[in-house]
Formats: sequence, C-alpha cells, structure tokens
Amino acid sequence: MLNLFSVNDVDQYLTRALKGLENFCFRFRTPFLIWLAVFTVGMGYFALQLRMEAGFEKQMPTGHEYIETFQKYRNDVLGANRLNVVVKAKNGTVWTQAGLQRLYAVTQAVIYLPGVDRLGVQSLWTPNSFVNEITEEGFRADPLIPGTVMPEQLNPEIIAGIQRSASQGGFVGTLVSRDQTSAMIVAELAEVDKDGNKIDYVAYDKLLEELRGKYEDADFEIQIIGFAKQIGDIANGASAVLEFCAVALLLTAAAVYWYCHSLRFTLLPVLCSFTSLVWQFGALRLLGFGLDPLAVLVPFLVFAIGVSHGVQQINFIVRELSHGKTTEEAARASFSGLLIPGVLALVTAFVSFITLILIPIPMVRELAITASLGVFFKITTNLAMLPIAASYFTFTKAYADKAMLKREKRARWLRSLARVAEPKNALVVIALTTAIFGVAVWQSSDRVIGTLQPGAPELRPEARFNRDAVAISEAYDTGLDWLTVVFEAAPDSCENVALGIYQDKFVWDLQHTEGVLSASSYAGQLRTYNEGYNEGNPKMGAIPIDPGNYAALSTEVGRMRGYMKKDCSMTAVHLFLTDHKATTINRVIDQVKTFRAENKLDGVTIRLASGNAGVLAAVNDEVEHSEWPMMLYVYAAIVILVALVYRDFRAVLACCLPLTVGTFIGYWFMKELQIGLTVATLPVMVLAVGIGVDYAFYIYNRLQMHMAHGENIVKALEHSILEVGTATIFTAITLAIGVATWAFSDLKFQADMGKLLAFMFMVNMVMAMTALPAFAVWLEKLFPRKTPVRAPGILNH
Repeated sequence: MLNLFSVNDVDQYLTRALKGLENFCFRFRTPFLIWLAVFTVGMGYFALQLRMEAGFEKQMPTGHEYIETFQKYRNDVLGANRLNVVVKAKNGTVWTQAGLQRLYAVTQAVIYLPGVDRLGVQSLWTPNSFVNEITEEGFRADPLIPGTVMPEQLNPEIIAGIQRSASQGGFVGTLVSRDQTSAMIVAELAEVDKDGNKIDYVAYDKLLEELRGKYEDADFEIQIIGFAKQIGDIANGASAVLEFCAVALLLTAAAVYWYCHSLRFTLLPVLCSFTSLVWQFGALRLLGFGLDPLAVLVPFLVFAIGVSHGVQQINFIVRELSHGKTTEEAARASFSGLLIPGVLALVTAFVSFITLILIPIPMVRELAITASLGVFFKITTNLAMLPIAASYFTFTKAYADKAMLKREKRARWLRSLARVAEPKNALVVIALTTAIFGVAVWQSSDRVIGTLQPGAPELRPEARFNRDAVAISEAYDTGLDWLTVVFEAAPDSCENVALGIYQDKFVWDLQHTEGVLSASSYAGQLRTYNEGYNEGNPKMGAIPIDPGNYAALSTEVGRMRGYMKKDCSMTAVHLFLTDHKATTINRVIDQVKTFRAENKLDGVTIRLASGNAGVLAAVNDEVEHSEWPMMLYVYAAIVILVALVYRDFRAVLACCLPLTVGTFIGYWFMKELQIGLTVATLPVMVLAVGIGVDYAFYIYNRLQMHMAHGENIVKALEHSILEVGTATIFTAITLAIGVATWAFSDLKFQADMGKLLAFMFMVNMVMAMTALPAFAVWLEKLFPRKTPVRAPGILNH
C-alpha cells in the first residue's frame, strides 16, 4: 500500500504541476507571445550573419593515433591538404611551346594563391624538380628546366631537352601524364596563415574557379582537385539545399492544408517550426559557429521534427473542437494532453543528437550542438507556442464536425489495421517482424563504415570534380589518395643500415597489397641513389650495407621533401592507393598492422598514419568505434525516459522493440543502396531513432489513457490507432515526400540522405502502427497486470 500511495502521490503532484503550468501559460499568453516575437527578431538579426564555414582539420578526430602522427610530422611528410592542378592539352601533347607556357603561367598562379606553401609547390617549372644524372665528374642533380630558360625562349630543341629530362628523372606518371597530354602542379595548403586567419573554403573555391576560367580555353583544359576544391563544390551545391527545403516546405504546407482545410492551422505548425529554425541559426552565430556544408541538412531535418509534432497538436485541437469545446479549451487540452509525449519525444531526440559528441571529430561535435539546439527550441515553439497561439483563433463547431467527418472517412481503413491488436493477428505480426529483423541483422552485418565510391562521395559521378579526379587518376601513377606510414627511430640513425633494410622489406610486402598503386619511400630513394652513384648499374639498386655509404646517401635523400627528418629519426613510406574507398583503406591498414605485429626491429616503431587516406582511416575508425556506444546511450535514454513516465517494463519493450527493428532495416537499406556509414549519414540514423520513437510515444500515450479508463488492451489499442493513426501516417508520408525531393539534388550525399530519411520515416511509422500494438498485446497476455493502469499525469483526469 505504501508503494501504491507513493505512486499516487507522484501522479497527483504531476497532475497539479501540469495544470499549474497550463494555467500560467494561458493566463499570460499575450506577454508570452510578445516576448517570443521580440526574441525571434533578435535571433533573426544574428541568424542573417551565419555563414558557411568548412575546415580540413575540423574533420580530424582529436586524440586519434593516426592524427597524432599526422600532427607530429605534418611538416616532414607529404601534406594531406593538397591541391592538384593539371594543364591538359585538348589536342596533341603538352610538349609544345604553348603547352609549356600555359603550364608556367598556371604554376605561377598556384604559387601565389593564399595559403599555399610556396616552397612546396612542384611542377616541371619549379626548382625542386631535378634530374639525377651520372657524369664523368660523378653524381649530379640539375633542375628539370634550367633557371636560365624562360617561357618565351622555348624552341623545339629546348622543349625536346625538357621532355628527355622529364623521362630520365622519372617524372612521367608523376608530374607528366603517361600519355604526355598533360602536366601536373602539386601544392600544399596551410589551413591557418601566419596571422592566425583560417582559409575561407567557399571564397577559396571562387579563386580556383577564376584560375580555371582564366587559363582554360579551346586548346587547354584545367583540372583541379583537392580538399579545397571538393569542399567548395559541396558548399556551392549546399546553397541549393534552400531550394529543396523550400519545395519540401511547400509540399508539407499543401499536405497540412489538405489534412485540416484551414489556412490558419496550416500556417501555424510551419511558422512555429520556422521560428525555432531562426533561433537555432541565431544561437549558432552567437556561439561562434558557422554552418558546415556537410551539416547543412541537419537544421532542416530538425525542422521536419517540428512539423511532425505540430501536426499532432492540430489533430488534437480539432478533435477537442468536435467535442464541443471552445478554441481556447481545445488548445489547453492539447497543451496538457501532448506535453508529456511531446517532451518525452523531444528529450529523446535531444539525447540522441547530443550523443554525437561522443565522436571526437570537431565537425561532428558542431553538428551535435546544431541539432541539439534545434530540438531543444522545439519544446517551446511546438509544445507551448503553437497551442497558445492557436487559442486566439475562433473556429465554429461546424468546422470541427466537418473536419472530424473527413478524418473519420479517411480513417475507415484504419479499423482493419486496428485488428492487429487481436491476439491471433498480433502473433502473425510478431512472427513476421521477427523474421524481418533476423534478415535485416544478417544482411546489414557486413555494412561498410566509410565511403563506398571513388572520388568525392558527396558529389555525383558526373560532377566536374569527380570527372577531373577520374581523369587524373587514370593518367598518373601516383594516384590521388595516399597513406603515409612513419618509421620512428632513435635520433642520429643515419648510419643504421638495419632501418633501411627493414623499411625496404616493408615496402616489398605492402606494394603487392590489393589497392596499392605504387609506393615511394626513403628506402626506395636509397636504392635509386645507390644505383646512380654506381654508374647506373642495376645490380646496385639495393640498400647499401656500409654505414658510411648509407649515411652519405641519406644526406642526399634528405634534400628531398617528404621522406625523412635530417637525423633519420623519422623516415616515411608513401603508399599511393587506387582510391579512398573504406574497403581499400582498411585492407592496406590491416596489412600494415599485420606486418608491424609479425616483423619487429629493436629501436624502430612503425606508426600509422598520415596522408589524406590516413585522415580518412582515422575518421572511419572513430565512426566505427563510436557507433554502437552512441546507439546504446540513445536506447538507454529512451528506456529510462519511458520507464520514468510510464513506470512499466511493458511500455519500455513495446516502444523500443519496433524501433530496434526499424534501425536494422535502415542499415540493410544503406547496404543495398551502397550508402556507407559516415559522419554525414550517422546523424540521419540518429534522427531516424528520434522520429521513430515519436510515433511510438503518441500511440502508447493514448493507449495508457484508454486503459486507465477501464478499457481492455485490445479495445484501447483500437481506439488509440483510430485517434492518432491518421495523423501519424499523414505526418510520415508528408515528411517522406518532402525529403524525397532531395533525391534530385546535385549533391549525392543530399540525395542519399533524402532517400534514407524518406525510407526511415515510412519504416518507423509502419513499425509503430503494426509491431508496437502486436508487442503490446502479447506483453499484456504474457505478463498480466496486478494493479490497474494509471495514465501519466494530467491524462489521468
């Protein structure tokens, strides 16, 4: 009796608290709405100042082994933030006066781009491109194009000499394409300049396009790839997100009007959701954040959540109007009746997004803050502002009756669906759900973490960036993606012959790995120089075993950038990959780890990894290791919240089991459409959990209320489905149609997100309308209640 008395006390306290909050909000509704309007204007001022903001280092996981290696040796190895510019002759080869003059002009333009490490720029025209030659006087290294040669002095004889030097120096396949039609300029970018200013990648893309426009014509094509170009193209595509969101907004508004046949009820949920969007953008600006191009969809996904809750509010108000209540009474009933499931759903979504902070990637953490702010604001705009604003409207009972009649006609088929609550039918649904769950788990077990396509996965294959990437990768040997493996040794190891032999063995082992296009290493340079110093004798293309000779060759290698530190305490191996697919990178990483475990050398440590593939590997690694803990935290939050509100393990199971099935079906869908789990797709899966549980909460809340009024589980479920089923199905279909329009976006990742979201909206709705009632019925049969059901809080009145 004591426990029952305590529960009753909690219920009564919650009822009084909710009633007091309702009275307070509606008593001061005018000052409340005026304050919200003033606040919205203020936040709108800051929202207008929000700008796109991208960063290469924002994508790097903090504290990861690979990133620590990258940061430690970033000035000693090839930089991961590179820019590749190719001058390609549309007719003939690049070995013409016009071709080399154009290459010179573009090289100079690249050198003077902001953020470029000028000493690190390399092309046929830069002094760091030199040819090793054996002469009577010994080994000599001369610039590929002598400093005395100027572009206007080029003639057939000089051009032939340059072509011969490029071939002798091994630059065909690196700085010159294999078919001799193009030449490459490679530059490394520093994200922060000496004054501490970060690169504005959106503005930088405009500079690159100006360069292309200036030097590309009927005779020459300018191909540009690299992170700066990629993120710029994504940002340009992201600006079109507003157009698709506007289309989705119009479709949503049209659907809401069709549903309620009231312009005021149509504008209300849309305006309330838009208000929270303004607050969200303003808050981001005040916190000092920009909007990352890869996260630009998130605010509009949160907007969709708001519309979903708004439709439930409108549905509740119309139903109360049809029962003879005034608009204010109906708005009050909606406020108090949906506050518990609404807060429960939004808090769950808030927790879902905030768990993204577990992933130690700055961009993802900013995304988590962006989404969490939006969901938090929804509590005010959609659960309080909307019903309070609706209370000022005046609707006749005739309108409400007409609206309810239309809803009843639309809901006729729901009576057949409601039969899922009958035990025999429920058992069939449970069996089908279990079978589908098993297949989904099996099919999604080998889903890929990371990207599944070559080029920039955020862009479509036909995008200019990806066309350039494919053309360059087919014409050059070094590839566009590389993994740098670092060999650490004691200081002053330049006479440690064992180090070179050990690294040479490593290169031999790794270069035959599938996905490795070529390898360039300190050990490989030792081989080349040793052969050169011995009159080009191929037999001498080996690591010297004499410490003195070894040290002398190391000094020569040290003049080249990217292979070693001067004291040989760090030497590097650059593995150029065929692409940056997750499967390719993981295969090479695994092979490195295998070699490291099976082949050890005292005093030498093999460290992973730098290069752009190393950064991608670190990102994929963090996503993989964070996914399940994050999902467990999300589900733990749902379990705790449901348990606290309903105090019943049946409610926990009934709400969570369908959600789990829907999550794995989503993973299966991603695998079938070749959508990898990345920093862009992971938030969508989290959002899917948040949206999916919304449907479950609204249905289960009505179920609790009907059972508290003495109905058995079958009748209670039938009435719950009839009352909120139409709104739930309507919301899911409307949101799915809205985001499905994103499939036509120029950005592939936005198109993929649209497909995935539309699918998840529908799957979670189906699970909530079928699996939830079926589980609820059999949980009631298997675990009969010993005490009457008590609806939570104010619903108990």
